[in-house]
Amino acid sequence: QLQVVESGGGLAQPGGSLRLSCGVSGFTLDDYAIAWGRQAPGKEREGVSCISSTGYTTRYADSVKDRFTISRDNAKNAVYLQMNSLKPEDTAVYFCAAIIGTCRVALTTDLNNKYLAVWGQGTLVNVSS
Repeated sequence: QLQVVESGGGLAQPGGSLRLSCGVSGFTLDDYAIAWGRQAPGKEREGVSCISSTGYTTRYADSVKDRFTISRDNAKNAVYLQMNSLKPEDTAVYFCAAIIGTCRVALTTDLNNKYLAVWGQGTLVNVSS
């Protein structure tokens, strides 16, 4: 059974950092690209970042480019999202998902469910002073 579980959310001050983790089970990172998305209260889902199944390609939404970094550790079967220079508008529930197809399409569609093989419940990130 495919499963992903997020962790690492919490409270951060503006300008601070957090690192989110996405643990996967039931498959290996070679099988799927992995994406991070987020959804703030009252807002639409947003695709934030994605790393290809090979790990060679990464993509970012313009809103997080140069602040967030996605990475993977095949030995631990985990994907990470390092978030720096956090802003209040980054406050949201962040979730990870295994992607059907390419990162480009997944992010362009803001992680439409039809491109997700599995996704997690999410972890809350609250950026506030």
